[in-house]
Amino acid sequence: MLDYSVARPTADPLLENGRLSDAADKHLRPVLEKRQQFEQGQPINAKGNGAPITGGTNRYLDLQNPDNLGAQSTDGGAVPNLKWSFSDSKTRLFPGGWVREQVITDLPASHDIAGAQLHLSKGAVRELHWHRTAEWGYLYDGKVRISAVDEKGEHQVDDLEVGDIWYFPKGQAHTIQGLILPSARNTWDRPKADLHQGLADSNEWLLAFDDGNFGALGTTFNVDDWIAHTPKSILAKNFGVNESLFDNLPSPNPYIYRGPEPSTTEPDIPNPNGELQGNSSYTYHLSQQTITPAPGRGGTIAVVDSRNFPIAKTIASAVVTLEPGGLRELHWHPNAEEWLYFHRGQARATVFLGSATARTFDFSAGDTAVFPDNSGHYVENTSKNETLVWIELYKSERVADISLSQWLALTPQDIVASTLKIPLEVVKGLKKEKQLLLKKGLSG
Repeated sequence: MLDYSVARPTADPLLENGRLSDAADKHLRPVLEKRQQFEQGQPINAKGNGAPITGGTNRYLDLQNPDNLGAQSTDGGAVPNLKWSFSDSKTRLFPGGWVREQVITDLPASHDIAGAQLHLSKGAVRELHWHRTAEWGYLYDGKVRISAVDEKGEHQVDDLEVGDIWYFPKGQAHTIQGLILPSARNTWDRPKADLHQGLADSNEWLLAFDDGNFGALGTTFNVDDWIAHTPKSILAKNFGVNESLFDNLPSPNPYIYRGPEPSTTEPDIPNPNGELQGNSSYTYHLSQQTITPAPGRGGTIAVVDSRNFPIAKTIASAVVTLEPGGLRELHWHPNAEEWLYFHRGQARATVFLGSATARTFDFSAGDTAVFPDNSGHYVENTSKNETLVWIELYKSERVADISLSQWLALTPQDIVASTLKIPLEVVKGLKKEKQLLLKKGLSG
């Protein structure tokens, strides 16, 4: 029988996945660095494979995305685009704010989650509305007041700080108002010098909905839009007032408008039906929680799902920080596809779809991504000095992941060694506990 193992190509000790290795000799490194030109936005690797782009191209995007140029030699097969930048979304402007969205027509691979960024100045109101989907929000700048009413007539008014989360179940009535000015505002994990002093009032957040096709007709229902399309005689009967009261309805519906000066404290609204609180509360004050380092010592993960935020039945979340050079270990999610929003820093991730198919993507602040259901992946902080911050969301009641290292450590060691063709001693050294965020220098 032929021994095919001897026919395998020998790895180049100077290269790691097509990139220069740390073992490259200092005298050869300048030659190899000159040969590979991903840092110059050209698809040429350290072996000299490839050639310059001479036709039209966006150099800025090429430099931002070296892995699209073929920098990762372990990629294979045809993987669809799994990345979208909010900077590529159309921004809609209103008196007192703006919104920009990422829906399934922008990122077709994102079936479960659609996302948006929304900004309100002080006093501005995202008008009264509801959705046929659940709405999830994370406040990363400023302070807002949310109010909501459910089908029982129970209500909630709550002021949220940076880091806080809300979840409105499908069909629940709600509204949001911006509360503070830039000089008084708090920001999430950003340096003091980056507060955009002198700009308009700043209250901004990430929104998500549990349907990638959020932009479809019949998804969002604004109250004044409905009233404007209802006969005045019916309105008069419904509210027990004169028809003339509805002569000045805004048209078209404003979506965001400049509202009244907000009170400094949450308004007290007596309600015989009771309040939404405890397990029924639509808000979770993550800003008031102590977040400890994650296993692996490379950063923090704050999980907010139905186990600590009971009302959030269809969107589970994790807020992650990862130190420079750190790694979110190789893993997959058994219960849902993963949607991500990168808030700060630079990252790289390879997504494995099975059948020798994988693709590597580069990310920066403002990017969104989707990792398909059960696909294997990692996230690496590629910055030398900046903490990577991202939010990951799942259309599920809980966050769940399976660690590759833990799986191998808890499988018969001889089977793992023979499968991966690695020494048995290496298998014995694998940790039996998840190492969620690996600190730089601890991943070897």
